[in-house]
Amino acid sequence: MLLCQCLARIHPNSFFNSFFMKKTVVSLASVALLLAACSRPAPPEEPIRAVKVMTVGASAYSSSHEYAGEVRAQIESRLGFRVGGKLIKRQAELGQHVNAGQVLAQLDPQDYRLAADAARAQVAVAATNRNLAAADFKRYQALMDQNFISGAELERREATLKAAQAQLDLAQSQLAVQGNQTSYAVLTADVAGIVTAIDAEPGQVVAAGAPVVRIAADGVRDVVFSVPEDKVAGLKVGAPVRIRVWAQGTELQGRVREVAASSDPVTRTYPVKVSIDAKTPPPLGSTVYVVFDASATASTPVIKLPTSALRQEGQTTTVWVLDKTRMTVSSQVIQVATADGNEIVVASGLQPGMLVVSAGVHVLSPGQKVSIYQSKMPLAQMPSSQAAPDSIAKSVPAVPAVSSSSAK
Repeated sequence: MLLCQCLARIHPNSFFNSFFMKKTVVSLASVALLLAACSRPAPPEEPIRAVKVMTVGASAYSSSHEYAGEVRAQIESRLGFRVGGKLIKRQAELGQHVNAGQVLAQLDPQDYRLAADAARAQVAVAATNRNLAAADFKRYQALMDQNFISGAELERREATLKAAQAQLDLAQSQLAVQGNQTSYAVLTADVAGIVTAIDAEPGQVVAAGAPVVRIAADGVRDVVFSVPEDKVAGLKVGAPVRIRVWAQGTELQGRVREVAASSDPVTRTYPVKVSIDAKTPPPLGSTVYVVFDASATASTPVIKLPTSALRQEGQTTTVWVLDKTRMTVSSQVIQVATADGNEIVVASGLQPGMLVVSAGVHVLSPGQKVSIYQSKMPLAQMPSSQAAPDSIAKSVPAVPAVSSSSAK
């Protein structure tokens, strides 16, 4: 308006002044409308979201631990020759069932036979010397009876006879040893079982005691697995466990038979053996899962939350806690101890009675107003798996739908 008054003073013509002022007012109104269109609109109010909540409470910790194991024989022998030599024949085959006393492998016995022959010859020499000394002693004893010789001479003949007898005993013992050495060139099974490993082949020179054949004895089967150091204290000899066969899907019962006193130097775990209580145990080498209840922690009440309630903020784990008086949520840092199925065990950060958001946690912000979700389905019609306890709070009423005719 100030601009129009100035222009009116410059142009005294009333018609011109009236026309020019109208044009100026129209232009200023247009500019004002354009400026109003370019300005930012007011931000819309943040919607009140419906969330599911649960009441924090203490419950029993019924977690169980599961370990992968392998079926083995309770007695597994690594058989080898008691003497060294060249392996010339191996009758045992991998996976073969053998009986006690069955020949498994043989060494070249030629050297042991020659040594036995030499020992046998030594026995013959010693026997001849003993017989000669016995004849002399008998003859000199007759002369002594007739007082033709002294007693000292008879005693010398008796000493010679005893020495010859000792030489004969020594030769016979050496012959027995060489005979055993010859028999040791044949490896036989000491128990009935299944051949699980072959450690030597024909033509190989093996040392005395080196494993050649490994046999798993028939009888009771064990499940062997390893447990970490923090779990071995909860295992006791005789404790019952459940065994699930991976290939067959069957479940067996067993008992802890042996817990190692020291850890494995490589894995730093403790080997455990469980005997299988079954008439028909799984095949050797089968993969099984051993499950035992963690009774040490079962009686301790703990706070558990579903995994859907967790959020990750940097290096911390948080949950949304509902303030029921103001109906706003706030972030609460918690410490997770372990997992129990689809739930987590909270070590610290929550107290019984708190309301924690259990679903829709990723669309909330600190201080945001929320409403409590409630399912439209009546509780009587809900399946038993969906009938939540009082930990699920009540929800906001549903918004009525708008029909197409009313929208028009």
